[in-house]
Amino acid sequence: MRKWTIPSALLLLCLLSLISDQGRNLQANAESDSQNPVDPPKVEEKLGAVPNGLSTDSDVAKREAESISRRSLRSNAQKYEFQAEVSRLMDIIINSLYSNKDIFLRELISNASDALDKIRFLALTDKEVLGEGDNTKLDIQIKLDKQNKILSIRDRGIGMTKEDLIKNLGTIAKSGTSAFVEKMQTSGDLNLIGQFGVGFYSVYLVADYVEVISKHNDDKQHVWESKADGAFAISEDTWNEPLGRGTEIRLHLRDEAGEYLEESKLKELVKKYSEFINFPIYLWASKEVDVEVPADEDESSDEEEKSESSSEEEEESEKGEDEDTEDKPKTKKVKETTYEWELLNDVKAIWLRNPKEVTDEEYTKFYHSLAKDFGDEKPLAWSHFTAEGDVEFKAVLFVPPKAPHDLYESYYNANKSNLKLYVRRVFISDEFDELLPKYLNFLKGLVDSDTLPLNVSREMLQQHSSLKTIKKKLIRKALDMIRRIADEDPDEAKDKDNKDVENSSDDEKKGQYAKFWNEFGKSIKLGIIEDAANRNRLAKLLRFESTKSDGKLTSLDQYISRMKPGQKDIFYITGPNKEQLEKSPFLERLKKKGYEVIFFMDPVDEYLMQYLMDYEDKKFQNVSKEGLKLGKDSKDKELKESFKELTKWWKGALASENVDDVKISNRLDNTPCVVVTSKYGWSANMERIMQSQTLTDASKQAYMRGKRVLEINPRHPIIKELRERVVKDPEDENVKQTAHLIYQTALMESGFMLQDPKDFASRIYSSVKSSLNISPDANVEEEDDADETESETETKETTDTPIDDADADTSAGKDEL
Repeated sequence: MRKWTIPSALLLLCLLSLISDQGRNLQANAESDSQNPVDPPKVEEKLGAVPNGLSTDSDVAKREAESISRRSLRSNAQKYEFQAEVSRLMDIIINSLYSNKDIFLRELISNASDALDKIRFLALTDKEVLGEGDNTKLDIQIKLDKQNKILSIRDRGIGMTKEDLIKNLGTIAKSGTSAFVEKMQTSGDLNLIGQFGVGFYSVYLVADYVEVISKHNDDKQHVWESKADGAFAISEDTWNEPLGRGTEIRLHLRDEAGEYLEESKLKELVKKYSEFINFPIYLWASKEVDVEVPADEDESSDEEEKSESSSEEEEESEKGEDEDTEDKPKTKKVKETTYEWELLNDVKAIWLRNPKEVTDEEYTKFYHSLAKDFGDEKPLAWSHFTAEGDVEFKAVLFVPPKAPHDLYESYYNANKSNLKLYVRRVFISDEFDELLPKYLNFLKGLVDSDTLPLNVSREMLQQHSSLKTIKKKLIRKALDMIRRIADEDPDEAKDKDNKDVENSSDDEKKGQYAKFWNEFGKSIKLGIIEDAANRNRLAKLLRFESTKSDGKLTSLDQYISRMKPGQKDIFYITGPNKEQLEKSPFLERLKKKGYEVIFFMDPVDEYLMQYLMDYEDKKFQNVSKEGLKLGKDSKDKELKESFKELTKWWKGALASENVDDVKISNRLDNTPCVVVTSKYGWSANMERIMQSQTLTDASKQAYMRGKRVLEINPRHPIIKELRERVVKDPEDENVKQTAHLIYQTALMESGFMLQDPKDFASRIYSSVKSSLNISPDANVEEEDDADETESETETKETTDTPIDDADADTSAGKDEL
């Protein structure tokens, strides 16, 4: 016994000392913990993002809850003021009564998709930008926190640096900001916000506090936060889970926006607005599953009773079981809620599908997603096709229902393209303006090529030989698509005797081409000017009003079908508006003889007709210019001879007015005379347009002005009387004055601007004097000097008027004081 006593005692003493030391350490630790808060667990920098983007670890969840439950800006953050236009925009959104607040989610998903597109494009030439592990998964994740009323949207896109956060979300307003504010104030349609590049701010429809956590490969992770009170703050993020790369937006929802914390609502919105986003969209969704758990004692006893009352065969089988199986704990199945990432958009890219399998509703949804146009209107037309041969590509083109607000602003200076370019399903660019000419830049759509190379720069891609082939085919398909709108429009078919189309019951397509023309007609005209190869095809798409169209639009083909026998030219006239053109003296004889004249009222029409010289072997003739032929008149020669002396005299009398000639007119009926221009010079309307240009040079315009010719109506009584007066006394000053006045009046009526309006006014007043039998030498009565002296005296008396009694009393009081 003695042999074991000493070692046992020593062992007991060691154990007691260890226990006491451990107790002291625990006590010290507890004291220090009570004084100092526990530091959050640190994550190694090289770990990158947490798997699946968001961790479910309890410590991490607690840390996130502490950071995102804030409703005030962090004290250590750098604070900034919003740029004025951004503040104005946010005020409109926050105070908006706009009922459709759903748009915020589609805008955030659209922005996330753009960020993913950018990083994927960079990865084509540098695969290292994607990183490793979960960072390579290009997806969008949505997560709910019902308890704290927080909705989070996360992407692994390109992310934003600190400077990007300041620039994109606060201080520098994009051009679209002010444009959207103006549009919002006029139309009140907040649904257009995505088209102006300011869709992020729609978050304030549902949230009163927003955090944007972002990590770019070239910068540390930062947090942008704002309560939409005119300021925002940015700070380096040292407390949130490292994102690895990308952006997470946390919306602290308002009380009235609680519906967006429901999974069913979010699924519905993604299905409605973001079904065709090219990256997977996941929702952290709940799911009920059956789980086996140990049964309670009461339940086990119930089960034993049930087993006793079971059949004899079952009892015999149970007796035959081994002892190991009898000792197993009894379990039961219960419903348990679990969470997992649920894919919300599993639709195959629409352009990869067979066009016959895609419904009209799917095309409309895809257009809304592609164009960020979520109005109620459908696109006017679409074309889905596959090109095969040397160059293979798939494309979907859409004609929008309305023209963009800035379609023709800086038309020749700005590079605008609404086509997205993909190469083998990889998005390359939406700023690639080599796919369509400028005049078709109103079309929306995408092109996915299998021929173009992937790993090259945009500059090299622009020089690729396949682009010309793609562009040529796209133009042809686009023009066919536009022509199809006209072919399927019952209003367009009425003059074509197409009974099948005329009797069509499809009211949706009625008036569609007129709608297209009102929105995009100017683009077709610009195409005729710019695209010589497709000029004839574009000319078929032209629409205009005429003297026989009864206020409706008509085409060149319809005009030709109504031409009179023997008519060789297509007659047209240009001017500022229809009312003036209908009253124009140039149309008098044409309308009397039953000729149809086209009205061109758009300023661009003057440029258009310089390029559109003929159509279907018919020449165009401006009825306000020389060269108008209406058939031969047997009396023409006789009239020229009888008025030869007058025309010669009048030409001499107007030598100072730069009149090239005076001729007998074949276009007048009720008007005494008009002024026409030479065939290749500017018309009166073109002169007016050029003079209204801001940077016009009057000295250079003289070369382009057409030679002016005065055409007289030999049947008009004024012209006949003038001829008689000239024959009697060609030197009569009154006759010369009258001839000048008639010319200046004709100049104005023909659409020209007078060089000397004062001279014209003086001639009018002289004519009025003559008609009133007032002597030409009668002078205006001079003002009487006495009246002026009297008024001066009255003014002086007023200033010297004595003060009244009240003022006198006040003055006296002051003197006494």
